[in-house]
Amino acid sequence: MITYIAVSSLISGSLVGGIVYLISKKIFYSNAQIIIEQAKAKAKAIEFEASSLLQNQSIKLKEQEIELKQQYEESTSLITQEYQEKLCAIKEKEHQLIQKHQQEKLWIESEKEKIKDLKNKMLHQENEKEKLIKEYKKHSQELIETLSSYTQLTKKEAEDILLKKIDEQLCLQKARMIKRYEHEALEQAKKKANYIIAQATSKYAGEFASERLINVVHLPNDEVKGKIIGKEGRNIKTFEMITGVDVIIDDTPGIIVLSNFNLYRRAIALKTLEKLIEDGRIQPATIEETYHKVVQEMENQVFEDGQKIVLELGLPDIHPELQRLIGKLKYRASFGQNALGHSLEVAKLARFMALELGGNGQLACRAGLLHDIGKVLSQEGGNHVTLGADLCRRYNEPPAVINAIMSHHGDEEAVSIEACVVCAADAISAGRPGARREVLENFLNRMQDIEKIASEKLGVKQAYAISAGREVRVIVRADIIDDEGAIVLAKEIASEIEQNLHYPSEIKVNVIRETRAVEFAK
Repeated sequence: MITYIAVSSLISGSLVGGIVYLISKKIFYSNAQIIIEQAKAKAKAIEFEASSLLQNQSIKLKEQEIELKQQYEESTSLITQEYQEKLCAIKEKEHQLIQKHQQEKLWIESEKEKIKDLKNKMLHQENEKEKLIKEYKKHSQELIETLSSYTQLTKKEAEDILLKKIDEQLCLQKARMIKRYEHEALEQAKKKANYIIAQATSKYAGEFASERLINVVHLPNDEVKGKIIGKEGRNIKTFEMITGVDVIIDDTPGIIVLSNFNLYRRAIALKTLEKLIEDGRIQPATIEETYHKVVQEMENQVFEDGQKIVLELGLPDIHPELQRLIGKLKYRASFGQNALGHSLEVAKLARFMALELGGNGQLACRAGLLHDIGKVLSQEGGNHVTLGADLCRRYNEPPAVINAIMSHHGDEEAVSIEACVVCAADAISAGRPGARREVLENFLNRMQDIEKIASEKLGVKQAYAISAGREVRVIVRADIIDDEGAIVLAKEIASEIEQNLHYPSEIKVNVIRETRAVEFAK
């Protein structure tokens, strides 16, 4: 019985276990199917996403390719256009240079022909001279013999009388020849000088602007005027005291005026005021702080300007301190002409003229740039010529540069081509119309003084100052002043003008002596 129960239990347990196993297997299989389906779905989603991403990337790559192609085509087109423009410019320049070369070649050929003609002429004159000498010896011997036979003189006495007469005639002929050759030499020198000046000025055409004594500052609104003045005028007094510039405030809306003869000081004041207006905090402490910052900025700026100028001119070995002072020339003016603009003009003109004359173009350019360097220091006292020469000696500038500085106002004689062309370029730059201006009263006074000096001389009938005071025409009485006296009078008037008057450039004294012979036919 027990055995039966045990077997029954065992069979029942086995059945239950089998059923549980089958159920578990079915459940596991169902879960596995679900997981597989989910994995397949995820795989399809990933595959679709990858396909979409690949498609998007492909589209983007195509768009980028199209964009890069367009950029390349545009860049290529632009480069091609620039190349064509530069090529055209180069061809045009080449054409101009060829034309210029041909013109110069023709001029050289014509000069060679002139020299050849002159040599032939001189050879012919030499042959003529030999013939004349032979004829002279022959005739003189005949004259000596004739004179000796008719006058009962010895041969020696007759020869002395004849030689004395011939010597007088030769002296007269020699004087005439010297005068003629001097005239020809002056004409040739004048033509050559005009040619050189024309060549130099045609290669350089610089702009210029006269400097003013004031700067106008535009304000955003009239409330700023009150801030600038400050409580009881404290701000404006502080500003004027620190900068050394006069601030003029009137009823004119939206502007104030800065006035001072020193351009550098005025430029610092202008920049300081503009920064204060932009900042909005205008008070004594801020004014002083801003001013010191601007001073440092300006010092850096003038040094950079000087460096840029010497590099542009190809003079990088100039001492840094001189470069700083060159930059500072921008804030110095003479008779309304900006000193830096004038110095650059002189440097470039001097270079061209020196090259035409066979001199050192770079050295002439250097001397022209530095010829007025003393003007930066002359506002502190002293003659700008002496100050500039001492400064250049201190920084080991070449002797030709120092000589050009000393000679451009006549303090020393020019001893080199470079110094001479600097003097000429300085006169051209300073003397051209519109380059310089003066106060009207000073201008009129100088004109009157020039006429007065000339009119007070003995024998002067009338005197007129013309060409803006650059020439004085003096008409003299022919019965009192002869030709030699006219030359002496011109020198006396020029010397007195040099001693008593101050003027830019030079003044030409032109003495005119007119002789009239009047007769009536009856």
